[in-house]
Amino acid sequence: QAQVAESGGGSVQTGGSLTLSCEASGENIGRTRCMGWFRQVPGKERERIAHIYTGDGDTFIADSVKGRFSISHGTADNTMKLQMNNLKPEDSAMYYCGIFPTYANYRCARAMYNWYGKGTQVSVSS
Repeated sequence: QAQVAESGGGSVQTGGSLTLSCEASGENIGRTRCMGWFRQVPGKERERIAHIYTGDGDTFIADSVKGRFSISHGTADNTMKLQMNNLKPEDSAMYYCGIFPTYANYRCARAMYNWYGKGTQVSVSS
């Protein structure tokens, strides 16, 4: 099993910033893995908005947040951050960190990962 924990959500006004953090632990997180950020609003499917592959640092940012969000490793290999700038009301959602152990970075481009945290809420008011 693996454990995933997110932190850093909150409420901000339009144009504000937040930094989300994720930490993965457990014997099944793999020596290399995809670590992704997903978001979901009620009634809609979970959307992968960013990911980073720990093997080579390759990253992906979805067009919907490109230029405003960035993803990076944390201080430890099992951690990562999502820096969110210039937030908009449409960014309001529950944000989840997901983990997918793999030796191939191309496999990060998938809709479903193996494990997710409980999520952290981001609310942006106009």
